[in-house]
Amino acid sequence: MLKPFALAALAAVALVARAEIQTEVVEYQQGATTLEGFVAYDADVTGKRPVIVIVHQWMGLSDYEKTRAEMLAGLGYVAFCADIYGKGVRASNPGEAATLAGRYKDNRPLLQARVKAALEAARRHPKADAANSAAIGYCFGGTTVLELARAGADAKGVVSFHGGLGTPSPAAAGAIKAKVLALHGADDPFVPPAEVAAFEKEMREAGADWQLVSYGGAVHSFTDWKATNLNIPGAAYNEKADQRSWAAMKTFFGEIFEQAGYPADPR
Repeated sequence: MLKPFALAALAAVALVARAEIQTEVVEYQQGATTLEGFVAYDADVTGKRPVIVIVHQWMGLSDYEKTRAEMLAGLGYVAFCADIYGKGVRASNPGEAATLAGRYKDNRPLLQARVKAALEAARRHPKADAANSAAIGYCFGGTTVLELARAGADAKGVVSFHGGLGTPSPAAAGAIKAKVLALHGADDPFVPPAEVAAFEKEMREAGADWQLVSYGGAVHSFTDWKATNLNIPGAAYNEKADQRSWAAMKTFFGEIFEQAGYPADPR
């Protein structure tokens, strides 16, 4: 059963979607690979506005990310759901998901190329202010947006929700241009303390503008409304952490885009 915050979020999306939120399926390319993203925006917002790339969890682009996109659109942003795996490539079970995600975790240059392609496609959207972009990601997507930052992308910021924090190629000093916000479950068994400590060391040595927020009692997938029902040990929804992390993301966006001349509420 969905918890109150998840139900409220879904209800809010349903309310605004009928009147204002427009959605589109968008094909784009990375090399010879065709990718299929999803865009949501509020048609009642005039002019261009900041664009947020959303990177999916290990199963591939799903209704979960599309719902988050509509929530961001309701805040006045253009939201662009990335497709890392390729058009029509989706996992049907955790085993397939582990194999798919593993291909990119083991090939960070390809992972960076895929998320960069999504950022470029998002910036091309006619409603997007290409100079003001950010990226968020969930689980595998959280790992991915951190790689986007490590690659030196000129996005204003990245937000990782319960993503893996480690990398085989730590960022060089001065390489990270985007501000970094990592939202982490303090009891996540998939991201052990040593990995957290290595991430903190990497961010310091890279000279990044970074934040790490740990939510007590939260494990992996704490924002995923259906995670508890998947019966994966160490992964479960946590309503408080979901609500607090969403609020932290909104505050972060208010900071990075207000500095670019936008009000804290882009609408």
